Amino acid sequence: MKTTIKIAAIGGSGFYEWDRLSRKREVRVKTPFGPHSGPIVVGELDDIPCAFLPRHGKGHVLLPTEVNARANIFALKTLGVERIIGLGAVGSLRQEIAPRHFFFADQVVDETKLRKGTFFGDGLVAHVAFAHPFCAEQTEVLHAETVKLGITAHQGGVYACMEGPLFSSVAESEYHRRMGYSIIGMTVMPEAKLAREAEICYTSVAMITDYDCWKPEEEVSTSMVVENLSANIGNARRLLEASIPRLAVLPRRCPCSRALEGAIFTAPAAINRKTAAKLKPIVGRYLKK
Repeated sequence: MKTTIKIAAIGGSGFYEWDRLSRKREVRVKTPFGPHSGPIVVGELDDIPCAFLPRHGKGHVLLPTEVNARANIFALKTLGVERIIGLGAVGSLRQEIAPRHFFFADQVVDETKLRKGTFFGDGLVAHVAFAHPFCAEQTEVLHAETVKLGITAHQGGVYACMEGPLFSSVAESEYHRRMGYSIIGMTVMPEAKLAREAEICYTSVAMITDYDCWKPEEEVSTSMVVENLSANIGNARRLLEASIPRLAVLPRRCPCSRALEGAIFTAPAAINRKTAAKLKPIVGRYLKK
């Protein structure tokens, strides 16, 4: 009998392998949006089926803009995934959010310009609610487990997602601080948007590597990022191992699981059937046969 994989982790910069999984195998899923970032590793964590996908590809070969988020999320949805833990390295815009801390945003501002951020179009229109971008119930579990592990963690605030790949200018960093944003990163969008369209619970686990460039005495550099990144990855692995058993038994009563209810605007008779067929893993239960 085929095992359903309900929980997946997407590894960010520096997190390309997860050795803790047993019975591992690599899979590739053919998607209508092209190839995903690389092989998806499926296996078990204490008998819990899980999947792991390095966002930038093994060896970090993809820029943030080059990550095919539509293919990544579609592939995970096809495997049966209902929960995604999205890990990523970010810069801090607040003094109290220091390098090597973890941050759990509850809001996001999308400043990207070049990315395809929806599954819909081509004769099938849906407008999905995104007022609360991250799954509150799932995030609460992850934050609580982070604290239990002794990792300094912050919950609540705004993740500003920039295009990259360059880090911020001083003017940009100061602008983001004046706007009241908490952290700055390059990868949570459109990943979180697509997860919501796919009715997958999504949490961003942001790992702080630097203070962006608003602190002149601590301007961001590649060497600084790499050093703090290495320290964060060990804690990220610990967090996955502590939180996944709790998430595996957490009921999905959150709005994420029914995000498409009432969201499809196209009249049934006008829906492009090819698009509907293409998106069957996402919209199939809402369309009449």
